[in-house]
Amino acid sequence: MNDQNKIWETHLGNGPLVATAIHDGHRLRPEVAVLIALSDTGQLQEEDPFTGIWTSMGNTRIIATHSRFEVDLNRPREKAVYILPEDAWGLNVWKSDLPAEIIDRSLAEYDAFYAEAHKLFSDLEKRYGRFVVFDLHSYCYRRESPDGPPADAELNPEVNIGTGTMDREKWAPLVDRFMSDLGNYDYDSRKLDVRENIKFKGGQFGRWIHQNFQESACCLSVEFKKFFMDEWTGIPDQDQIKKIDMALQSTVKGVLEELKQLGAKW
Repeated sequence: MNDQNKIWETHLGNGPLVATAIHDGHRLRPEVAVLIALSDTGQLQEEDPFTGIWTSMGNTRIIATHSRFEVDLNRPREKAVYILPEDAWGLNVWKSDLPAEIIDRSLAEYDAFYAEAHKLFSDLEKRYGRFVVFDLHSYCYRRESPDGPPADAELNPEVNIGTGTMDREKWAPLVDRFMSDLGNYDYDSRKLDVRENIKFKGGQFGRWIHQNFQESACCLSVEFKKFFMDEWTGIPDQDQIKKIDMALQSTVKGVLEELKQLGAKW
């Protein structure tokens, strides 16, 4: 697949930190766009808009440009193209059945993404010995209606750190430092509610990273509740988005310190 047809952007930098926003994209290939039954805002509601901004915390940044409704890079390959409503939060995504050739082209995009990621992470492994991937996402918490009650805060932290795909004990000093630094950051004269594996434990991208780079990679799946935007209209609160970016930036120093203690070299 040539660069013109890629469904993501890679911004290479020097250093062992990678930040990704693989659900940030909203575009669709024309042949997919004509078949989708969702409205533009309906599509946007299940995507992770603005997460690409937060990838500024990484030395290297990977940002999806196309929608998860074209192909979901955080699902296993056999589930990466939504076919039935149960694949997509009960939504009727398509006006008609997807032709096999469209599914095949979407899966070719999926394969190309993972091939490039493997090459990139192999290079980081050789260069630094250890590296960290911040897998940045967001999630809805007002699913009932725009004016309905928010989901129970006890089960929906402002920041969910998914560590269910890693050897937690191996990476404990780094994970604990990241969560502590983020949770203790002065966020608008308060602390963010940062908890681990409450809402999500991590998806296929993190699972794949830990399976393929068992000794060298720590992938932190970071899910922000959409308190920084109206999840029904897609309208952002730019001030909150900037403050989240600053909060994430505040964790970089500690993560690098712990990564070096775990054997990374640069």
